[in-house]
Amino acid sequence: MEEKELTNEALEKEKKPKKKSGILNLPNMLTILRVIMVPIFVGCLLYIPDPIVCGLVGIIVFIITAATDFFDGSIARKRNLITNFGKFLDPVADKFMVFAALLSMAARIQEMRAMLVWTAAVVFLRELGVTSLRMICANSGAGVIAASLFGKWKTMTQVVAICVVLFEYALIVGRVFDTMWIASYILLAGTIFMTIASGLDYLKAYWKYIDTNK
Repeated sequence: MEEKELTNEALEKEKKPKKKSGILNLPNMLTILRVIMVPIFVGCLLYIPDPIVCGLVGIIVFIITAATDFFDGSIARKRNLITNFGKFLDPVADKFMVFAALLSMAARIQEMRAMLVWTAAVVFLRELGVTSLRMICANSGAGVIAASLFGKWKTMTQVVAICVVLFEYALIVGRVFDTMWIASYILLAGTIFMTIASGLDYLKAYWKYIDTNK
């Protein structure tokens, strides 16, 4: 009886579908969803006329978009579904999300346009440098550089700053309460600092792969 039960258990295990670990696993699908959500967020910012509705709906859509960044990494580590495709696409999706948000807000919010453009410029230059570093490391045999913890903090700061700017936009332009954009300026300044600091952290960590003789 015991041998028969063991045999049945083995057959049941064989019948169970094996966990897929290819490119289209759950974490990578969440990352792809993040890319798809970005145009929806931009559409909300550009085409919803009422400032209160625009700000609040923009926050909700952006939080949902940003939440996929937390869940894809968490699931990938927990289920051991980390792939080179995910390592590459995850930071690219983050760049797309943040840069598109800053530019669409700059187009919509005149009062914060200069600060948002400066923030977008710093983000763009940092990402251009890190992307170049990724290409160098890939060609040197270092492989694909995964997002660092410092980079995740940078992304979190950017997400919070974007949500606060949208919230103050809804309050001020919607004539609910005048906050004088104080929180927005502080958090965007923090975003600029974290963006530069995380870029320098990448450069320090992977400087050894840069051949200055070439």
